[in-house]
Amino acid sequence: MAMDVVDYEIKGSEMQFVEVELDPGEAAIGEAGSMMFMDAGIDMDTVFGDGSKQEGGLFGKLLGAGKRLITGESLFTTVYTNQGQGKRRVAFAAPYPGKIIPMDLRQLGGTLICQKDSFLCAARGVSLGIALQQKLGTGFFGGEGFIMQKLEGDGLAFVHAGGTLVHRELQPGEVLMVDTGCVVAYTATVDFDIQYVGKVKTALFGGEGLFLARMTGPGHVWLQSLPFSRLASRIFAAAPQQGGGREESTLLGGLTAGGAGGLLGGILGNDR
Repeated sequence: MAMDVVDYEIKGSEMQFVEVELDPGEAAIGEAGSMMFMDAGIDMDTVFGDGSKQEGGLFGKLLGAGKRLITGESLFTTVYTNQGQGKRRVAFAAPYPGKIIPMDLRQLGGTLICQKDSFLCAARGVSLGIALQQKLGTGFFGGEGFIMQKLEGDGLAFVHAGGTLVHRELQPGEVLMVDTGCVVAYTATVDFDIQYVGKVKTALFGGEGLFLARMTGPGHVWLQSLPFSRLASRIFAAAPQQGGGREESTLLGGLTAGGAGGLLGGILGNDR
């Protein structure tokens, strides 16, 4: 399928969204639940698979859906097509604080490897597939497992990174050691491997885990300062797990919702 050439504008700072401008007949594909708003005249259609194989028959649709299921994504994507006469806009929002990265696959060699949950939206024609890690150690200890997402085509795709974004262009043979969760995306020319931290004390008490990602150039690498897994673990650690947490929150809720008078009235009303 030929790629649609779309214009776009990224807005916001910490919580960004991207507005994609569609000419008549053009379309964009979005991850399920990522749409923020759209102009009247845009037709929204949920399709089975990644939206790039609609003319490939049942087998093509099943293959596209199967790839997405393996990467942990929804079986369905949504296609937004401009059915009107003039230009129309549709916006896609980031799921948590961070940056949206526009990726021109034509300039990146036609292929981009990224985390399973980093894809946000793309121009129609971009294919969403899977990238299997070839090395056993990378698959077991790489944080993302054997499977990552692979975006293919020559159009625009938008990827989301948590926190602050870092872009590094590695020269041939240049090595970059990265926390495995901080890797957002990299081009197909980069060699991705896993390396043990080397010291038992560092591995057990350093807080960085047992393994680091070893990325060897040439190619482009995009990193994030706040992986969602790290954010979620901090929130979980700070949340009350047991004990008086529920009772305290109930008491505070009674004070704020009904006021001290309501709480006192409830006590006196039960004293009969």
